[in-house]
Amino acid sequence: MDKKVCVAIIGCGRIATNGHFPALSNLSDMVRIKYACDIIESKAQDKKNQYSNLVENVITDYKVALQDEEVEAVFVLTPNYAHYTISMDALKAGKHVFCEKPITVNYKLSCEMAEEAKKQGKILNIGVVNRYNKSVELLESMNKDGVFGNIYHVYCSFRSYRCIPGLGGAFTNKAESGGGVLIDWGVHFLDLILYILGGAKLKTVTCDAYSEMAKDMKSYKYLGMWAEETKNLDGVNDVDDFISGHIRTDKASISFNGAWAQNIGQDEMFIDFLGDKAGARLTYGGHFTLWSTSKEGELQTVTYNYNIPNQMECEDRAFLTAVRTGEKTKTHIDNILESAKLLDALYESSEKKEEIRF
Repeated sequence: MDKKVCVAIIGCGRIATNGHFPALSNLSDMVRIKYACDIIESKAQDKKNQYSNLVENVITDYKVALQDEEVEAVFVLTPNYAHYTISMDALKAGKHVFCEKPITVNYKLSCEMAEEAKKQGKILNIGVVNRYNKSVELLESMNKDGVFGNIYHVYCSFRSYRCIPGLGGAFTNKAESGGGVLIDWGVHFLDLILYILGGAKLKTVTCDAYSEMAKDMKSYKYLGMWAEETKNLDGVNDVDDFISGHIRTDKASISFNGAWAQNIGQDEMFIDFLGDKAGARLTYGGHFTLWSTSKEGELQTVTYNYNIPNQMECEDRAFLTAVRTGEKTKTHIDNILESAKLLDALYESSEKKEEIRF
């Protein structure tokens, strides 16, 4: 790279704290963070204190960064409802944009963001970070090389025991989040499946969504609640905590079950790829096992072990590189819109109680 990319980080909450700031600190030879921005000034100040060698300024109004000609790109790491407005403002200001998943709260607005990026000639990447997971990359390559033969069905489970995040806060308020476990966890699972299948296109979807476990928020019992600091038991809980559905694509059928909260005390986070030559079970975020037949006709089982690099660091490196090269990476918005369409269709199916056709 010729020089460091000058960026602003907009939103200094959970995903910034746990993901992007640590990743970018390891990419200090590529990036210069001129602004850390959050409407709660103390959150941005904490980042400057922690990353004093990287963060230059603290602001509460993101438009200050957009007006700075030196800023080339922004990371939009805010709650879902703010993705659209901030990303659109940034694109119109001539900035490249990295926007965390989901793109925004619905498919229509996602398409508008894609059009604006095209109009402005700017990169717009989306934080579907699993596309940079080493296991996902290997499975995608193996499928492309014909290891599985014909993958005819994929099953995925993203289920956990009583862990609705930030109950009553932004996570469970549909106006702010766009949905519950499907848009929060399901987007990662379903997007990586479409990617591994080789850009699968939708044909039909059917879905049922439930919000059962915390209908009475004040009596809801849990062992652990991530984002607990954002909970508000006098707030709103109108999103899905359990989701189930079936998807037909031009490449394979997909079935899934997802739960933030269920009365089964096990986490079940895996994806099964069923092919006529081989099958694989991917442990989400981890390794996978392959079942196949050897050249001699013997059944064989192989569990692959390898180093899994920090996928967020890989994702951020790819974005910073794309700012310089103009390359459309595998998380460019044009490659993610089918996933956004899928989420919308699944929610529409659950509301109408009918199959959606494309």
